[in-house]
Amino acid sequence: MPYIITDACVGVKDRACVDVCPVDCIYEGDDQLFIHPDECIDCGACEPECPVSAIYPEEDVPEDLQEFIAKNAEVFESDDPPGRPRK
Repeated sequence: MPYIITDACVGVKDRACVDVCPVDCIYEGDDQLFIHPDECIDCGACEPECPVSAIYPEEDVPEDLQEFIAKNAEVFESDDPPGRPRK
C-alpha cells in the first residue's frame, strides 16, 4: 500500500487530496478518507495537498499511527467498502 491516511483525517475529510489524485483512488468512509491499496499508483500528489498532514507513505507512518495501515487495507475488504467522495 503506497500511501496511508491516518487519524488527522478522522472527522475532517477535507478532500483536497481527492482533487489532485490522478487515478481517483481516494474513497470516503464514515469518518475519514481512505486510499485504495490496489488503485494507488504511488504518485505522491495527495500528501502535500492534505491540510492536516494525515497522509504518509506506508513506510513513513509514525509508530503511534501504525494501526491505520491495517485499517486502510481492511476497509476495502469489508462487506460495505467506502464509496467515491463528493468533489
